[in-house]
Order: sequence, then structure tokens, then C-alpha cells
Amino acid sequence: MNSSQEEVLSIFRETGALLNGHFILRSGLHSGHFFQCAQVCQYLDRVTRLVELLLPKLAATPCDVVLAPAMGGLVVGQEVARQLGKRFIFVEKENDRLVLRRNFKIAPGERVLVVEDVVTRGGRVQEALDIVQNCGGKAVAATALVDRSNGATQFSVPFISLLEMSFPTYPADALPPELAALPATKPGS
Repeated sequence: MNSSQEEVLSIFRETGALLNGHFILRSGLHSGHFFQCAQVCQYLDRVTRLVELLLPKLAATPCDVVLAPAMGGLVVGQEVARQLGKRFIFVEKENDRLVLRRNFKIAPGERVLVVEDVVTRGGRVQEALDIVQNCGGKAVAATALVDRSNGATQFSVPFISLLEMSFPTYPADALPPELAALPATKPGS
């Protein structure tokens, strides 16, 4: 692990964002570890630092606008946009699907960077990419602070993460005994 990755993990631990226990992830899978990025987002100086560490990885990906899925990607996406000097918009849930609301627009051909906090299966990122395409925009990349997909997440654009940290995940009917013995919680992102 390099010093940048150690710094990222240190920030997650110090802010209480890396949890241990029995968690039900948004994907429906279960895990003994959870990245609760909302804990980091209480400390904007830490968010600023995480994005400073992420931006060099995005240097070859010019964009016109940054788009984030609500809720998890809001603070991180806004900070990415701020540091890049770009416009920031977000998509939010309506009837359990992400939609572009609040009179936000994506112009035809506008280059869009999709920003999320944590990706396990990539469902919300894919929904955001689909919205960009349906609006006529050009998605240039997707990025996240943490990729916990173990390399399984594939998008039609490059996927760039600050940290790749894959903890085992399990379907509800295939839990290891030590995880099944703990009460399951859904902490939210």
C-alpha cells in the first residue's frame, strides 16, 4: 500500500467512516465492513484532501460539468467540481429511480464526469451515466472515492477510484456463521 492509500485509509478511520460489524449494503449484499462516507463529509477539510488526492488521477479526463448521484455523491461531487472549477449538478431519487430534476440541464455534447462516494456494484453510477446519455451529453468518466467492487464493475467509460478496497460481500442466504451471528444494520452511505 502506498503512502497516498495509507493517508486515505487513515482519514476514513479517523472520521469513523470505515466501520466493522454486519451491514446490508445498498446493493442488498451483506458485508462485515462498511464505508460510511457521510462520516467523512462532516469534515470538509478531509473531503478537500481526499479530492486533492483524487484529482491527479482525473487529469487526463477533461469535463464541462460534474454530476453526482444523491445522496452519497453530493458532497464529494461538489468538491470535485469546486476544485476543477466546473459546474455541479446532481440526480436524485424519484420513485426509487434517479432522475434529473430542479431544472438542471445537460447540453447536447456536454462532457460530464460522474462522481460517487463508494461503488460496490455500480448501479447508481450506471443510472447516472444513462441519464447523461439520454440528455445527449457525453459521459467522459466515472469516479469514486472507494471502489469495493474487486474489479467487477464495468462501465462504458473509464472508472477511476481513489482507493480500491474490496471486502467480501455475501448474498443474504450465504452468510458465513461469524457474520450471521451479528445483528445486521443498514447504515446508509
